[in-house]
Amino acid sequence: MKQFFHIKKKPNKEKKPLSPRMQKICDILNKYSLLFHALLSLFIVFVVEWISRRNFGSAVGFITKHTLAYFYNAFIVFASFMFVYLFRRRTFVRVVTASFWMILGIINGCILSNRVTPFGYTDLKCISDLLSMTNTNYFTATQAVIVVIGLALLLTVLVTMFIKGPKYKGDINYIVIPVSLCAVFFIAIPVTTSAAQSTNVVASYYSNLAQGYQDYGFVYSFSSSVVDRGMSKPEDYSEEEINQIMADVASQKQQTTVTAQDAPNVIFVLLESFVDPYDYNFMTLEKDPIPTFHMLEKNFTTGYCTVPVVGAGTANSEFEALTGMSMAFFGTGEYPYKTTLKETKCEGAGSVFKNLGYATHAVHNNGGNFYSRVNAFSMMGFDTFTSKEMMDITSWNPLGSWASDDILVSETIKTLDATPNQPDFTYTITVGTHGDYPKEPVLDVVNYPVGGIDDEEVTNQWNYYVNQLHEADNFIAGLISELEKRDEKTIVVMFGDHLPTMGLTDEDMKSGDIYKTKYITWNNFGVEKKDADLYLYQLLASTMDSIGIHEGTIFGYHQVMMQSENYMHDLEALQYDLLYGERYAYAESGDIYPATDIVMGVQDVVINSIENSLEDGCVYLHGTNFTNWSKVYVDDAKVTTTYVDGNTLSIRVQDIEDGAIVTVKQLGSSNTVFRVSNEVEYVGPTEEELSQMLENESTETESY
Repeated sequence: MKQFFHIKKKPNKEKKPLSPRMQKICDILNKYSLLFHALLSLFIVFVVEWISRRNFGSAVGFITKHTLAYFYNAFIVFASFMFVYLFRRRTFVRVVTASFWMILGIINGCILSNRVTPFGYTDLKCISDLLSMTNTNYFTATQAVIVVIGLALLLTVLVTMFIKGPKYKGDINYIVIPVSLCAVFFIAIPVTTSAAQSTNVVASYYSNLAQGYQDYGFVYSFSSSVVDRGMSKPEDYSEEEINQIMADVASQKQQTTVTAQDAPNVIFVLLESFVDPYDYNFMTLEKDPIPTFHMLEKNFTTGYCTVPVVGAGTANSEFEALTGMSMAFFGTGEYPYKTTLKETKCEGAGSVFKNLGYATHAVHNNGGNFYSRVNAFSMMGFDTFTSKEMMDITSWNPLGSWASDDILVSETIKTLDATPNQPDFTYTITVGTHGDYPKEPVLDVVNYPVGGIDDEEVTNQWNYYVNQLHEADNFIAGLISELEKRDEKTIVVMFGDHLPTMGLTDEDMKSGDIYKTKYITWNNFGVEKKDADLYLYQLLASTMDSIGIHEGTIFGYHQVMMQSENYMHDLEALQYDLLYGERYAYAESGDIYPATDIVMGVQDVVINSIENSLEDGCVYLHGTNFTNWSKVYVDDAKVTTTYVDGNTLSIRVQDIEDGAIVTVKQLGSSNTVFRVSNEVEYVGPTEEELSQMLENESTETESY
């Protein structure tokens, strides 16, 4: 297997010659490089699978059960080694290439130790979100140190190898090699991939992302997530096809029977990682931790809800719920919030309800920038978004990592109060039951202990999770209680976005499907109980149908075409048309679903007065709607701010001068300004008072 890529090169006059033994090794590697690359690729794929699965036997099982997929993964790695022939430092480039795949495998292994969903290309777009989650410890300090040391060692090896490593001394054919690379990447890989997909060696679409990675290998799956993004254009997509779909819907569509004057409020609630604990086959409970949930399940419309993700990926469940669109048509590991919705306005619940005269709100006790929600909600037509930065949060879960959900009761009610002359659509997202779930006991009292689990650490995890479910149930009870006090027609729909990150399998679930959660409803105006199992992208359309609302391109499609023979085929075409196509669906009506200039929060942040304190050398700002994310700006420069309570902030007297203009800004991650208060001119203390304030502060500092 002789190498045909070699030509002569002038000898390196300054380079110290290699030892005879090292030179012999380099000569062999150059002579049989293709064979060496093939063997190295097989080895790398095995190690990557071992790391990803965190189990040697499972990696061996992948090779024996999915042998052709294993070889196909190795072929992708082998193709990446072809770039070696463009360089003289071939050993260095080989190490870089091998390290690239190994590092991706390690990242995947780390991610899978904390969630079910494996590592995909779109996760790279979520790095800023991960960095903003300063209150969440996905990795221990030891693990972080190991990562830093490992990367430092690798960098040292690479630098040393680049400087002192061997160089290929033959000639490089800069015509043959690039042509060969093009042939491999633009002919061999596409043809091989097509053949592998057509023979079911690998799949072109994963209905179960985690299982897809298991069956078809990390290298192929990750590479697919890089290449296969967004939605592919359906083969028969055309203006005629979309017009026919719209005509079919129009011929069967009912008229909306509600008006802005008699329309009910609609509250749509995503329950983070919420699953009925009685739906687990392996668990026993001494008493019911979610009695309110079960009461609603018994008396109002309910059913199983098939969601698109497991263990993580809330934003994708959210996308389906709010748009009626299916994640099944997107590429591997896609997050529309981080991709297409970055620049494309998207018809969704916000804009559809808005066109009916509703005020539309989103409420979430986590960061507004997480998953790029501020942008996504704007693209979907929401008027307001109350994120944690706009909330006076004082209560956290037992780990201190997530805000308690009880605050969402009052924050949801505030959205209704903010628009007394309009019906409201409010989308509320909880977070209290989010992972991770500690293996050590952290609860002082386990009020709802679980049984039937032999492993102590796993029992601790489930005890924590189930007791957090009870807290979520308290939120549900509190919200319903507050709504019952109001003289407004209201319907509430609540659904779990995915199973918790616990390594669950279909056999663990009474439903037999780890992609099923439950939804429950409540209403106070006599909506008939009609239980039904639905896909999440059908849930809002079904709810709208039950209260006489028949609006929206996608929602209207679901309401009349769910039993159609071409249901999914036409849904794909319609979805592509609205997100990536020519929007033929709007030819007659026009695009009546614009993005909005979303407002953060529904209440103004107000400075009422500024007080100088002689005792502690501080300046106190008194007002309303201050939070932990309120920062004082003096003449538009941020100064050190201390949150005292929801009505009080303090700054140091030396940070402000008489006559300065003071504002308070609500800041999200990366210092994003979400909301700004009124401006107030500061009146400073007299020289005598200022001297006394600074003296008191100095004395306190010395005492400390």
